[in-house]
Amino acid sequence: MKYKTKKLVDRFTEQFSEWPSVECVSLNESALPDTLDPYFALILDVYYTGIIPSLEDRKAQYGSDIAAFETSNWGNKDRFLVEDMPVRIEFKSTQKVDDIVDIADTKQDLLWMVKDSGTYGYYRLVNGEVLYSRNEWIKDIQKRLTNVSDDFWFQMRNASQSKMEHFLSDLGAAFIQEDDFHYLIASSGFIKQACLTLFCINRCFEPSHKAYYNQVLQLPVLPESFPSYLESFLRNDAEITAKRKYNLAQLIAKGIVLL
Repeated sequence: MKYKTKKLVDRFTEQFSEWPSVECVSLNESALPDTLDPYFALILDVYYTGIIPSLEDRKAQYGSDIAAFETSNWGNKDRFLVEDMPVRIEFKSTQKVDDIVDIADTKQDLLWMVKDSGTYGYYRLVNGEVLYSRNEWIKDIQKRLTNVSDDFWFQMRNASQSKMEHFLSDLGAAFIQEDDFHYLIASSGFIKQACLTLFCINRCFEPSHKAYYNQVLQLPVLPESFPSYLESFLRNDAEITAKRKYNLAQLIAKGIVLL
């Protein structure tokens, strides 16, 4: 982490730690690349119990050097620039986090509530760099998520694999109909669900979309030839025709289903 980034991280961490309602502050991995990287953003997850300061108070406390300030409709995501560096603050209720972790941990009859949203929220809880912690809450959350049952992964795999097969069917239909728009949509949906299924097979929470490619190739359990199939599927040149890409998708899907 560069000095400029570290300075901002320390600045906001110190500020949030003074709020009585804040239980934990963690840093998203998107702050690790160089500030010139187009994916760079300083994203802080602020977990709180009770009430956080109002929008006006927060904006005032952020400092007079912030620019282009905006917040989400629900007031739980603040975005702004500091010296042209993008900063995103996401406020998350510990009660809501507890409820979501309960679904993965002890209330798996409610897994239908998270199947569509995937496991990225869990990934951030486990992999965020803890900058401040008032107590043991975040450690307990991480421990519970590290030990989720096989049934959780089995159900999540089934959900993502079913979606993968659905998108594969759409891909074939779009190829036959020469529907370029639907073909593009189906291709995107297929490869995302294929990767998500592999993360579930390997008992790994899914990373952000920009990290899918690198992390999926590092998984210990992969179908034979998956890396080469994936690379060919992602190529955008005349050699990879729509028919060839559909055939590759079939091979990818077959390999995943057999794992």
